[in-house]
Amino acid sequence: MIFQLSEEQLMIRKAARDFAQNECLPGVIERDELQKFPNEQIMRLADLGFMGMMIKPEYGGAGMDTVSYVLAMEEISKIDASVSVCMSVNNSLVCYGLQEFGSEEQKQKYLVPLANGKKDGELYIGAFMLSEPEAGSDATSQKTIAEDKGDHYLLNGTKNWITNGGTASVYLVIAQTDRSKGSRGINTLIVEKNWPGVTVAAKENKLGIRGSDTCTVMFTDVKVPKENQVGNEGSGFTFAMKTLAGGRIGIASQALGIAAGAYELALKYSKTRKAFGTEIMNHQIIAFKLADMATRIEASRLLCMKAAWEKDMGIDYALSSSMAKVYSSETAMWTTTEAVQIHGGYGYVKEYHVERLMRDAKITQIYEGTSEVQRIVISRGILK
Repeated sequence: MIFQLSEEQLMIRKAARDFAQNECLPGVIERDELQKFPNEQIMRLADLGFMGMMIKPEYGGAGMDTVSYVLAMEEISKIDASVSVCMSVNNSLVCYGLQEFGSEEQKQKYLVPLANGKKDGELYIGAFMLSEPEAGSDATSQKTIAEDKGDHYLLNGTKNWITNGGTASVYLVIAQTDRSKGSRGINTLIVEKNWPGVTVAAKENKLGIRGSDTCTVMFTDVKVPKENQVGNEGSGFTFAMKTLAGGRIGIASQALGIAAGAYELALKYSKTRKAFGTEIMNHQIIAFKLADMATRIEASRLLCMKAAWEKDMGIDYALSSSMAKVYSSETAMWTTTEAVQIHGGYGYVKEYHVERLMRDAKITQIYEGTSEVQRIVISRGILK
């Protein structure tokens, strides 16, 4: 087994780190407080080729491997998880889904600008729409209906907790087309935001990742051309599950980055803050906290890399991605809480960043499959 990164992967990690430090760190506290979408940062990610990292160059992507994607996600998430989740959804859910399951016409029309992250000089990103008011972890309970009208579907329903919901130009909507068939009566439809009948509600006021654009989106008699159906009839549930398996690598990497960012801040603080006549790193209770942080983060990193490597090798990575997500997200929550504790009263103050990282960490245990759902996936995988 080779654990050494290639020269190209090291360059990508450095580019992501430089971007995070130079272009994400300035203003990150203000963006969090004001719930300001990081438009400039996402545009810059597009310039770097990070909005379609794993997409083939012929479809506007950078043609990188999943390991490189994990490296970039970690570095950016250390500084601003609101930026990284926008990047993750566009890469892992939207672009990947279209590349793997879309028609050639859909790829040319939608995937190319999505992978570029721009169209006509303007931001062009996507959103993935599965969750509903009564269908989150239970993805089969779709209430959004796409009624077959011959040459088009008539789409009605509500999707919530949609990352990039207000900013995206294109939506991948999971909708029920035949209730009698259950999960086999679900389809994926490409919907453009500016079509008649699409309504975007106000941005959610969230605990963390506050710069991220999270909205409820409603569809009222939206006409969706049949050519905008992704994949075969009734393949929507399979599409969602396979796409989310890759998405979990992105969120696991985000959680890893949040944890690593908090650890780096805590380590730095422990070397300068003094108590009882010495730097607090010299107190065993603090040194042991840092040791546990470093160990859990390294374990999370290896889990993320294994899942990414399996995906690149064409190996079934569903089990590994669930393991990476559940462990990395719980590591993020634990590590950020400990980082606040190490900072003491300063950890409760915004300018020291760790309180924001703690707030950002919580969502990684919830979206793209809760920790409870990941344990269901893992248990089924090991008990079959």
